[in-house]
Amino acid sequence: MNPSQDHSPYAALGGEPGLHRLVDRFYALMDELPEAYNARRIHPESLDGARQGLFEFLSGWLGGPPLYVQRLGHPRLRMRHRPYTIGTLERDEWMLCMHEALQEQVADVALRDAIEQRLSALADHMVNTEARECACEPA
Repeated sequence: MNPSQDHSPYAALGGEPGLHRLVDRFYALMDELPEAYNARRIHPESLDGARQGLFEFLSGWLGGPPLYVQRLGHPRLRMRHRPYTIGTLERDEWMLCMHEALQEQVADVALRDAIEQRLSALADHMVNTEARECACEPA
C-alpha cells in the first residue's frame, strides 16, 4: 500500500488526524471489550507506547510518512512480536478490535475492506505459538 501520498489509503483516511482517530479507537476497544482480554493482557498497562508504535507503523504502511522506519528502522514485525505468545485467540481478538474500529471510523466500504484484509494477513503472520511449542520440545 504505497501509492502516491495524495491517493494513498493514508490520505483517504484523513491523513494524520484520521489515522490517530482509528488507532485511538482501536486501543479504546481493546480496553473496553471483554472479548479482547487475551490480546489486551499481552500489552503493558499503559497502551501509550503501543498506540504510538501502531500509529507510526500504519502511517508508512498506508502510504503516509514512514515514521516507524525513520525512528526504528525496518519493522521486522514478527521478530519484534516474538517475545509475546500470540495464538489464534489473540490474533482474533486483535482483529475484532480492529474490525470494530474500522467499521466506526472508515465510511468508505472498499477502503475499509481493503485495509482490513491486509491487516488480517499481517495478524495471521504474527501468530507464533506453533513455533514456540516446537522450540520448547525436548531434544
